[in-house]
Amino acid sequence: MSVHPGTLGAPAEKSVRTGRIVSIDALRGLVMVLMLLDHLRETWFLHVPVADPMDARTALPGLYLARLAVSLCAPIFIALTGVAAYLFSTRHTLAETRAFLVKRGLVLMALEVFYLSELYWGVASPTLWLQVIWCIGVSMIVLAAMIGLPRSVLFAVGTLIVCGHNLLDPIQLRPDDPFFAAWAMLHQRDVIALPFGLVAKTTYPVLPWIGVIALGYAIGPWFLPGVAPRTRVRRFAAIGITMLVAFAVLRLANGYGDKPWFVVDEDALRTAMSFCSLTKYPPSLLFLLLTLGIGALLLVMLERLGDRPVVAALAVFGGAPLFFYVVHLTVLRLLYHGAFALWGPTQGTVFAVSDYAWVLVWYVGLIAPLYFPTAWFSRLKASRRDIAWLKYL
Repeated sequence: MSVHPGTLGAPAEKSVRTGRIVSIDALRGLVMVLMLLDHLRETWFLHVPVADPMDARTALPGLYLARLAVSLCAPIFIALTGVAAYLFSTRHTLAETRAFLVKRGLVLMALEVFYLSELYWGVASPTLWLQVIWCIGVSMIVLAAMIGLPRSVLFAVGTLIVCGHNLLDPIQLRPDDPFFAAWAMLHQRDVIALPFGLVAKTTYPVLPWIGVIALGYAIGPWFLPGVAPRTRVRRFAAIGITMLVAFAVLRLANGYGDKPWFVVDEDALRTAMSFCSLTKYPPSLLFLLLTLGIGALLLVMLERLGDRPVVAALAVFGGAPLFFYVVHLTVLRLLYHGAFALWGPTQGTVFAVSDYAWVLVWYVGLIAPLYFPTAWFSRLKASRRDIAWLKYL
């Protein structure tokens, strides 16, 4: 059934006119802006080790809360990548969609290995960090192989992976075991020896993320113009609340889905920190229930806010996420190397600020300068559809 644009809310109406859905871009933009905070911590507060998961007994509460907030980034972004892939498929053939996903995935994987890995962790490093961009690229390629399946099957596969992959946690292979490299890529965060003295660190084992991207693709039809915004809001409110309730029940049971939480005597704050200290690498069932449940409710909020300025500003960051990702990491490394050249090491062997408050100052100060180039590229990408390679960025 077709719906006249006048019957839709502002985000959906704009999607009819431009092909983009503002609430999706705004939610994607929100997690990109949150991600900047964590990368600033890695730039200016690197001398303070942050375990994964964080130790609720010793972590600074402020730093812990910031880390908890940025935990939303990868799950929400990868789920929205699945949604975007579905929406792309509605305007293209199955073969065209598959070709796009494979090419975009390969671009992301190459970007991680040949630029981001060296840039972010040092020049001529022998270590290749297979992080979130690599993970998204692999997930897109796997999704390309899956999209010919019925959506119900994709939803079932995604649910099975997300809910069941923790059953595989006891499987731990050693470097001399058969299939070690494949398993380290899929589910075991580890180090893989490569030729010429190189090593690869599988920071983001991809199996659970394949489940997340499949679920995102399966719910893609909820964003079609024929779905009324109030219906979409009800669905996401229901799924968000359900996921958070499931998280609370499973976490209180202290059984399946993540490591146990614990009570810190006479310290309610650190007990709460333990309750929410979850495994991200690879993401546990409880980690995904919490983050994706919050993500669903954030989408509800953004849909209800409509076209308010804050939503429009976030949508700019979400309209060119890869550009923002590469630019902000480049800027941060240039700033770091410039500071190190001027003042040398201030904390051990690295240049770093002594107070986390300075990380927050940098955070506030960089959002606006990064907004303007991102807005420029977003406009370029929207206006120059004749430049084919832009769609891969």
